[in-house]
Amino acid sequence: MDADFVIIGSGSAGSVMAARLSEDAANSVIVLEFGGTDAGPFIQMPAALSYPMNMKRYDWGFASDPEPGLGGRTLATPRGKVVGGSSSINGMVYVRGHARDFDHWAESGAAGWGFADVLPYFKRMEDWHDGGHGGDASWRGKGGPLHVTRGPRKNPLFQAFVEAGAQAGFELTDDYNGEKQEGFGPMEQTVWKGRRWSTANAYLKPALKRDNIELVRCFARRVVIENGRAVGVEIERGGKIEVVRARREVIIAASSINSPKILMLSGIGPAAHLAEHGIEVVADRPGVGQNLQDHLELYIQQASTQPITLYKHWNLWGKAIAGAEWLFFKSGLGSSNQFESAAFIRSKPGVEYPDIQYHFLPIAVRYDGKAAAEGHGFQAHVGPMRSKSRGEITLTSADPKDAPRIFFNYMSHPDDWEDFRHCIRTTREIFGQAAFDPYRGKEIMPGSAAQSDEALDAHIREHAESAYHPCGTCKMGRADDPMAVVDPECRVIGVEGLRVADSSIFPRITNGNLNGPSIMVGEKASDHILGKAMLAPENAEPWINPRWQESDR
Repeated sequence: MDADFVIIGSGSAGSVMAARLSEDAANSVIVLEFGGTDAGPFIQMPAALSYPMNMKRYDWGFASDPEPGLGGRTLATPRGKVVGGSSSINGMVYVRGHARDFDHWAESGAAGWGFADVLPYFKRMEDWHDGGHGGDASWRGKGGPLHVTRGPRKNPLFQAFVEAGAQAGFELTDDYNGEKQEGFGPMEQTVWKGRRWSTANAYLKPALKRDNIELVRCFARRVVIENGRAVGVEIERGGKIEVVRARREVIIAASSINSPKILMLSGIGPAAHLAEHGIEVVADRPGVGQNLQDHLELYIQQASTQPITLYKHWNLWGKAIAGAEWLFFKSGLGSSNQFESAAFIRSKPGVEYPDIQYHFLPIAVRYDGKAAAEGHGFQAHVGPMRSKSRGEITLTSADPKDAPRIFFNYMSHPDDWEDFRHCIRTTREIFGQAAFDPYRGKEIMPGSAAQSDEALDAHIREHAESAYHPCGTCKMGRADDPMAVVDPECRVIGVEGLRVADSSIFPRITNGNLNGPSIMVGEKASDHILGKAMLAPENAEPWINPRWQESDR
């Protein structure tokens, strides 16, 4: 088994590269994927999103180490083990990230990844549908593989949330993926004609119709490196270990958890750590597995005095009806992820661009679908976007079958606590606006008794949840940066013929959900791999609040 390019992982970036590299019939591509098929209603039906990320069949089942900042809790760390990777089990929320996030990447050593450089790639990948709700067409893409849509926002609570934001003095925005991220407005989703529009649906399945690409179901153990060059991937399938040879390059797109793990098992990583596990060092890269970042969030829940929330469907009969309507017509409640209103705001004066994100949901429920609050309610998921806390991924052993050690080190920076308390109090202020007067019942979570800093801190320690946005563990930077793992062309520093391209290369976490930027990385990396000229930069200036130095709104 051999090909020009061997890609480890069929996820958000891997599927994109598989499709782009195989566009030229002269290139042969093999994609290695451990997970199984993404067929089936749990993945394809958007409203069922809480199921696949909690199913062993579709999820790697990772968990963090006990987190001291969260009272020793161990947090689930789902990653997609299925065709389409995490784009097949995620919440389908589509956020590019703020223009300044990418400018920061460029300033920190990822030359050529500023906003002007990445905007054309966001446009190339998108097929944007505003659904007649306005938006910023000149900033958006048409005709790309990735359909981006907006929910119907029929529930009056979606509008109440946006109105309340305005009443509290915050900005409104028609399109947070356009010129103006800051403000309250509609949320976008990777859903098309009622189906989850994963990178498997958008990129990989159409590409697999070509003769020059093959999807191989196997477990990737490590990269085979000879004389400083990656020449293939050692895989296991059907109980046998074999090598898939790469004539040109091996590309790792295995997630911010598995990509550093595979690098370390291949001898690329912190030399002392590799030696502890008896792994021969090929390239001493101390940054492999370091710089782990994530978004934490809280669910602020409020009872609803009117029976208009999704709770009325939160029973076997309601779920059966929604499921049937989706199965036969790809319409109804099942056809949306229910995240249809959003906001990006700034936490305080002196913060140049948003650092808090809201997802609004017209039901009070947990991500894992286990606990719907008794009766009708609504909730906002809220959390700070740019925590200064950093964690790490390390090996537990030299056995590829063993899960790595995942330590996020959440809430380890004192600013995190101040930021989160601010998030809770601001959400209460928003829920307290006149727009919610017709609906507002008692506060369910944290509950009105929790007012002091100490009480809020206790609530955060007990209830903060991951937004499932791990990234940063194979940081992109200058070739002379000792903590960089890949250079600005995604080449692993110190090894020939090997690249990493997925969310692990983010120097710093972006604003909002990470699926959009992960797909963009796959798009741009494809041009680097093929040695093509980059798309021409676009100098579009983002909207920055003229009051940013004086006010948070």
